[in-house]
Amino acid sequence: MTQADELTALVREVEQHTAEIGWDQPAQLFAVVPTAELLAAQPHLAGQVDAAAPFTPIAQDALPSPDLADALATIMWPDEVAGCAVVQEIMVAPPGPDTGAAPTPEAGYREARLVAAVLRDGPAACALRMRDPRSAAEEQLIESADLAPNLVGALRRTFAPA
Repeated sequence: MTQADELTALVREVEQHTAEIGWDQPAQLFAVVPTAELLAAQPHLAGQVDAAAPFTPIAQDALPSPDLADALATIMWPDEVAGCAVVQEIMVAPPGPDTGAAPTPEAGYREARLVAAVLRDGPAACALRMRDPRSAAEEQLIESADLAPNLVGALRRTFAPA
C-alpha cells in the first residue's frame, strides 16, 4: 500500500469517527502519527488503536480561533507528528453561475462534511460527504486529493519551518 493509499484510509477513518458524533460540529484538528512509534512510546494504548494501521489520528484540543484559516496559521507541529487532518462542515454551492446568494440551503447550497489530510513532505487526501436535509441517510463519500487545494495548502503550511 502506498502512502497515498494509507492517508486515504486515515481520511475515511476520521470521517467515520466524525460521522458517529453527528452533524453541526465545529472544525476538528487531528495530529497524524506513525502507529508503531505511538505504541512504542505509549504501550498502554495497544488495545485502543489499530496496530496494523500505519498511521493513527489523534484528536487535538479545540482550535485557538473559530476561523479555520486563522487557527491553522498559528499551528506548528513537533517532529514526531507525521501529518495532520482537519474536519469541517462547509456549504457547497449549487451548480451553475454564481448568483451571489447567501450560502444557505434555501438558496440551493448543500451542507457537507469535508476531511482533508496531509503527510509532512508527502501526499494529501480529501473526502467529502454531502448532508441530505430530507433524511437521516448520508450520501456517498466522494474522495479526491484535489477536492480542497486551499485547505491542503494551509495544512501543509503548518509544517513549514518557523
